[in-house]
Amino acid sequence: LSWAPSPGLPPDTAAALLASGPEGEVLWLDVTHRPGQAPWVRLMGRYLLPPCKQRWHTCAAFLPQEGLLVCGDRRGSLLLFRCSSSLGWAAESTSIVNGGTDPVIKDSSNELEPSCSLHKGSLPLESPLSVLFGLHGKTGVTSVTIHGGYIYSTGRDGVYRQLRLRDQQLEVLQKHRPCKGLQWIEELHFTSDGDLLVLGFHADNFVVWSSRTSENIHCIPCGGGHRSWSYCSSPSAEVFAFIKSGDVMLYHREAEPCEQQVLLESLHGREITCVRRLGAVQVPGRATVNVFVTGSEDTTTCVLVLSENSRAAVPLARLSDHISSVRTLAFAMGPGDEGFGDEGLSALLFSAGGRAQIECYRLLCTGDTAFQSAVACQVMHVASHRLDKHWEKKKNRHKLVKMDPETRYMSLSVVPGTSTKQLPTPWKFLAAACSDGSVRIFGLLEAARKLVLVAESFHHQRCVLKVEAFLHTWAGGERRHLLCSAATDGSIAFWDITGPIMDAADALHQAEGEMQPSALEAPLVTVMAHSCGVNSLHIRQTPEGRYLVASGSDDGSIHVCLLEVALGRAEATAGTCLRVLERVCRPCAHAAHVTGIRVLRPDLLLSASVDQRLTLWNRCPGELVPLSTTFFHVPDLAELDCWEVEEAGGELRYYCVLCGQGLEML
Repeated sequence: LSWAPSPGLPPDTAAALLASGPEGEVLWLDVTHRPGQAPWVRLMGRYLLPPCKQRWHTCAAFLPQEGLLVCGDRRGSLLLFRCSSSLGWAAESTSIVNGGTDPVIKDSSNELEPSCSLHKGSLPLESPLSVLFGLHGKTGVTSVTIHGGYIYSTGRDGVYRQLRLRDQQLEVLQKHRPCKGLQWIEELHFTSDGDLLVLGFHADNFVVWSSRTSENIHCIPCGGGHRSWSYCSSPSAEVFAFIKSGDVMLYHREAEPCEQQVLLESLHGREITCVRRLGAVQVPGRATVNVFVTGSEDTTTCVLVLSENSRAAVPLARLSDHISSVRTLAFAMGPGDEGFGDEGLSALLFSAGGRAQIECYRLLCTGDTAFQSAVACQVMHVASHRLDKHWEKKKNRHKLVKMDPETRYMSLSVVPGTSTKQLPTPWKFLAAACSDGSVRIFGLLEAARKLVLVAESFHHQRCVLKVEAFLHTWAGGERRHLLCSAATDGSIAFWDITGPIMDAADALHQAEGEMQPSALEAPLVTVMAHSCGVNSLHIRQTPEGRYLVASGSDDGSIHVCLLEVALGRAEATAGTCLRVLERVCRPCAHAAHVTGIRVLRPDLLLSASVDQRLTLWNRCPGELVPLSTTFFHVPDLAELDCWEVEEAGGELRYYCVLCGQGLEML
């Protein structure tokens, strides 16, 4: 049995009772009551759960505007039923509350069962319109909540999910893991001040967890989750009732004034390892705001707004799908499939890091003054990939030795310009630098939510720290996809990955998204740029069609080389040929690791280091001349991102954001 607010009826006089019976049949009973009278019951609908061992529902919620019912079952599945097939159900039920009569409604409980049984034959047995089988694992769905046009489900798998309805089908947007150890999530409460409270059980304690402050508000010892309980909160008090050892226990707490004042809210629990600017959002009647994405050692990714006027960082969304630290981020700008990302600031976000894990999301940010940040952010989880996913499914894996258990993705880069006449497929491609010495290429088909490894090479034979993809277009319009990778020995390799990408697109199209990864050909050119690891890398095309490749190293040096892309002269070497036209090296440019570098213009470079200096360099023939140095306040700098803004008077202004033990915009 479970209760749900009855659609179209006032909640203080009516409710919907859903009852599971034999062979997976669920009955929807409308129960209405008036003071001094026995409850009245009317059978409104019949629904059939899909076959499984434990075939009963655990929770339900109505979508009255769509005429649909969302139901969770003991197998962990989420089901969608049509509930508007009973013609005029809302009008008839309303007439009952207002004093109408109906022969089906009975005042006495002993007459209820035969009347419902007689009426059952006149109602069709509805099958689900949409099934997400085993969404919350085998321990079952614990609650379904409708809020703000979205569906939220919880389960005893330690996560809660946000879903949307699209063409009468349930579609998962993203999942959230509130905090470590909270495996039994029972309910979600949306407060009037915009907070989301997660109710659940941690060991033998009942826990109320705040998603806004990321902390436990209450922790009540009750013996664990195997009991009846109820929680209610108001601005004046909070009450938790539960049964323990046959006794009804009541926990009551009066509201107390909060003496703690938060001076500056944290963005992450540990240091920020990567940052990327998504873009600017126009807000009606307000100044333009910048949207950023950060990744951290605390395993989360945060989408946030950083306002130049208020000087405050306001989180829009937190993504918690990673099981280890988030090391790198990459974007593919542009709208997604129909219905998501058609307007506003839209992009595919890739995040990667420890345990060889890549996650992909579709982001949509639009200006909305109803929100505190003046920006509304929608997130949909698209795909994920782990190299050792097959390992998790192996039997007796505790007896085997796992190869490279700590492989990490150090850097990501989206391959640009893959939607052309040469490559007429919706696949997007992603290059990754890996700690096991490999450079890997992945293919993403957003519509099918597939992320597939398509090619790899272990040419470097040591940890690859950075990777950057760029596009070269010949005069005739033909395009070549080029890749630059840098390793811990200071070498920078340049690859032509056009062939592997074309072959992968054909193979994926024919094999419906499944293929064995191919081997990348040897690099076109390898440059020994530094004496040790390359911590920063950036490529910019010059007006002459050449490429400036700037890099920074552990030894504090900066290296810049000028590349020209040409065609091979002989038929045997027909294809892409790279020539290094010029090399400039500046030893000891900084006193510590150079962890951020950007080519702003062909004659202007920006570098940032762990020594907390941000330096502008003028690129002259054969040398780099320092122009100015600015000290910034973020210790242990991890990454730098830059963009340019044209002011009202036509003046070009450069901005940069730095991350490490904090976040700073200059």
